[in-house]
Amino acid sequence: MRIAVDDLAGPEIAAFLEEHVREMRSITPPESKHALDLDGLRRPDVTFWTVRDDVHVVGCGALKRLDERHAELKSMRTAGARKRSGIASLLLEHIVDEARRMGYRRLSLETGSDEFFRPARRLYEKFGFEFCEPFADYVPDPLSVFMTRTL
Repeated sequence: MRIAVDDLAGPEIAAFLEEHVREMRSITPPESKHALDLDGLRRPDVTFWTVRDDVHVVGCGALKRLDERHAELKSMRTAGARKRSGIASLLLEHIVDEARRMGYRRLSLETGSDEFFRPARRLYEKFGFEFCEPFADYVPDPLSVFMTRTL
């Protein structure tokens, strides 16, 4: 596996992210969907990584700067055929390390409260994230769960 910063220019990552956004739209109503599209991930305040096996994109994740000490984890995704294979843990560990290296002291995230998102919530808890109140521009939403951890 190779994790690298991605410029989001290739058709493979565009298709991978389109599948992510499409899946989130099928699960979550528009007013509760917070997944960034390709343009949102290309913003200068976002760093985006892909995980590749020998040939294909098998995972991705991003870090969005909120302020000089606080960042948000965004767009964590593992290819459907590769779920439960350790890719998400590998990537999350990498992003936490990179956030620390970038000088952030807090890392927060929003994920769904639905049963579909239970594996993601368990992963985040395993990495020290705790449930918290909404942060940044988020507002309370019964379909969202907010988590944070210090670095």
